Amino acid sequence: VQLQASGGGSVQPGGSLRLSCAASGISLDSYMVAWFRQTPGKERDWVSCISGRDGSTYYEDSAKGRFTISRDNAKNTVYLQMNSLRAEDTAIYYCAADSLNFCGMDYEYWGQGTLVTVSS
Repeated sequence: VQLQASGGGSVQPGGSLRLSCAASGISLDSYMVAWFRQTPGKERDWVSCISGRDGSTYYEDSAKGRFTISRDNAKNTVYLQMNSLRAEDTAIYYCAADSLNFCGMDYEYWGQGTLVTVSS
């Protein structure tokens, strides 16, 4: 099983990025998929989840209205569209997947992370 996170980069405040989490070895439409982010010296923070069972989505407060999580079952990929980016969104973003339909903090599988830098 492999989760491949990609799409990070450097943008100016107010800009947008779309992160991708492509899976091999599992079908993401049967998994809860989450995005987390982490900055140096801090714990990994949960950002968003999407349920494979019914497509329900969940967001942490600062992501609501700016980020959108979605999935493309045909591509076995989950996306995180990030708009109106702020400097405080700068972090390494990780995707994770779990067979339990629960948007929590513990996941069976983790991707390798993709760096997002928001700076003027």
